[in-house]
Amino acid sequence: MKEVEFVQVYGKKKTATAIACCKRGRGLIKVNSCPIELLQPEILRIKTFEPVLLLGQDKFANVDIRIRVRGGGYTAQIYAIRQAIAKAIVAYYQKYVDEASKREIKQVLMDYDRTLLVADPRRCEPKKFGGPGARARYQKSYR
Repeated sequence: MKEVEFVQVYGKKKTATAIACCKRGRGLIKVNSCPIELLQPEILRIKTFEPVLLLGQDKFANVDIRIRVRGGGYTAQIYAIRQAIAKAIVAYYQKYVDEASKREIKQVLMDYDRTLLVADPRRCEPKKFGGPGARARYQKSYR
């Protein structure tokens, strides 16, 4: 029996995590078993298409990408999804195609936006005592 060509990668943004499973197929991209074209909100949907639009549909024509996403808000989830798609195609090309095309794909993605391949380490700063938030203090009264 032939071995299945399969890679699994993840994308992260704040507390949202997207796990992408990329295998040989016919160009399907699904998020939580729903087509990527139906992703909400519509304004941010273009963000998830960025890796596809940058590299061209032909690079995604023979792979299926299935993404499971959880945690965070909807904006963070969108950014985690786009990172997972970009990392999945790079990992697939490295493992099953060739190093030259992988390097070319990686260069195109890096030139456009570094967060497509590298996770953003910023997190929410914890609240401290003596104020309503992380840095703001309660108002002081003299009388």
